Amino acid sequence: MYRLLIIVVILSFCLLAKSQREYRTESKKAIKYYEEGLRYYNQNNYSIAVSFLTDAIKADENFQNAYLVLAEVYWESGNYELAVKYYEEGLKIDPFFYSKGYYNKARLEIKIARYTDALASFKQYLKLEPDDEKYKGLAERGIKQAQFAIHAVENPVDFVPLNLGPNINSVKNEYWPSLSADGNMLVITRQVDSYSITSNKNVQEDFYFSLRGAEGWGPVKNVGYPLNTPDNEGAQSISANGQLMVYTVCNRKGVIGRCDLFYSEHKGDEWTIPKNIGGSINSTAKETQPSLSADGRTIYFSSDRPGGKGGLDIWMSSMDDNDKWKNPVNLGDTINTPGDEQSPFIHHDNNTLYFASDYHPGMGGFDLFISRKDTSEKWMIPENIGYPINTNLDEMGLIVNAKGNIAYYSGRNDGNGLDIYQFELPAEVRPQEVSYMKGRVFDDDTRERLYAEFELYDLKDGSLIGKSYSDERTGEFLLCIPTNNNYMLNVSKKGYLFYSDHFSLQGVFHLEKPFLKDVPLKRIESGKTMVLKNIFYKTDSYALRSESKYELDKVIKFLNANPSILVEISGYTDNVGTEVYNQELSENRARSVVEYLTGEGIDKSRLTFKGYGLTSPVDTNDTPEGRANNRRTELKILN
Repeated sequence: MYRLLIIVVILSFCLLAKSQREYRTESKKAIKYYEEGLRYYNQNNYSIAVSFLTDAIKADENFQNAYLVLAEVYWESGNYELAVKYYEEGLKIDPFFYSKGYYNKARLEIKIARYTDALASFKQYLKLEPDDEKYKGLAERGIKQAQFAIHAVENPVDFVPLNLGPNINSVKNEYWPSLSADGNMLVITRQVDSYSITSNKNVQEDFYFSLRGAEGWGPVKNVGYPLNTPDNEGAQSISANGQLMVYTVCNRKGVIGRCDLFYSEHKGDEWTIPKNIGGSINSTAKETQPSLSADGRTIYFSSDRPGGKGGLDIWMSSMDDNDKWKNPVNLGDTINTPGDEQSPFIHHDNNTLYFASDYHPGMGGFDLFISRKDTSEKWMIPENIGYPINTNLDEMGLIVNAKGNIAYYSGRNDGNGLDIYQFELPAEVRPQEVSYMKGRVFDDDTRERLYAEFELYDLKDGSLIGKSYSDERTGEFLLCIPTNNNYMLNVSKKGYLFYSDHFSLQGVFHLEKPFLKDVPLKRIESGKTMVLKNIFYKTDSYALRSESKYELDKVIKFLNANPSILVEISGYTDNVGTEVYNQELSENRARSVVEYLTGEGIDKSRLTFKGYGLTSPVDTNDTPEGRANNRRTELKILN
């Protein structure tokens, strides 16, 4: 957008210079009005400039200079329809006098969605100025944009926006929606009328939130102090569990650059005092419009910091093993352009990115785009999400629910203000569906709620899918889980046995209900046991399957963190087969685990193993699920 204004200024200057050298009239009266119009135009007094330039045209209806400058005045004052009108009338008089007027006219026609006219204007400019290398590339890019827009209008996508209504929207402007993974908390930025210390204006932004109930969204409430202050707060991102907010702060104490990212955590019933996210992410430039990944350990944001591809670019930073933010990485030429890219939203599948761009082929202004990671984790060429979602106006700030079917964004209401809308996302631009696990962590004996760490791994390759923590006060947690995969879950807390589980979402694409799960943790005490649910053996064998490595490595980590304890590895089977066979199988399986642990450096004096065969079932042997629960490996604390 900034570069477009520069182009307008340059072309206007050229036109004015030429106009002053070569008057296309012999009427002294027309010239007098024209020169007065120029004087007020140069003072940015557009209304008086229009009056004098109009009088100049009345004095000589073929005074081409006046038409063209009047078009510039209307452009700069935002009246694009009249700007096009006067370009058309002025250029008809003599197309060669100011051929760049066709380029200007084409850009304006894109702005008012006259795409076919824009295509013709761009082509006419190239016909008149075939050797002008400075603007040839811009005009050729304009032709591609017009052709794209014409095709998009002829092939619209399904789009039925639904205003979220008076509980969310007001007569003021509402924008920048963000949503928790369970879809039950919506946070928005609202432009409110009150004094702003920074801008010295009676306009500022605050955060509001709404909770979804049986009847839909409840009335929004002011988030309040310490997030909202007498200054501006906006462009926020809420974490999947609703416990962390990262947002934009500009021009105030504690800000490193023009705008910085700040964060606050929700503990109990209150938000903590906001803090600057730090110098590894924030720079002396502008960082804005953050988007947190599902586990809160990766952040995408827009910045004009050095090292970018154009104006505003999209950057990404992730946390290291010590929970510190790494230096940001530019998303590269596939995403970022010589124009502006902003309002990134990374879906909870951690694989699909939505963002706004004013340079990728679109309908004019900022359009919304989607890009996905390929199998090598590289971003694919962005795709415009379609007309009429995108228009000749600016569209940005889109988010998508965890299920991937409903999008939220800020659209214009009938009063020309901004409201929050939702719509069903076209199937071809949907992300991978994500479900979530939700529950509480507590002490198995005392039922005390616990703060614990969650880690979700891909069972296929052991890669970490997500990491999260339960709430310090309530022990509640929410963990996003992309569908169509197999997962291993580990929950750990110092002084406790870790908890393990596994589940398969392979082939599942439409989970209507999330996993609801309570996680009891057992203190490290003599006699306490835990089931190692992610240790797997080949059928009718004691040979460990490769997927077992990740759980076994957790056991090693646990034993190294607690070097004084002795443990027994216990093997159990179901009732299929003879008692002797199951006894031998269970003992050999337990031995296989101990041999793996000692092979990785655990002192054999700390380990014993024992097979219990089919003698101690924990479930029925009458169902496949029950027999699977009885086939298990346990770790028991001996001292």
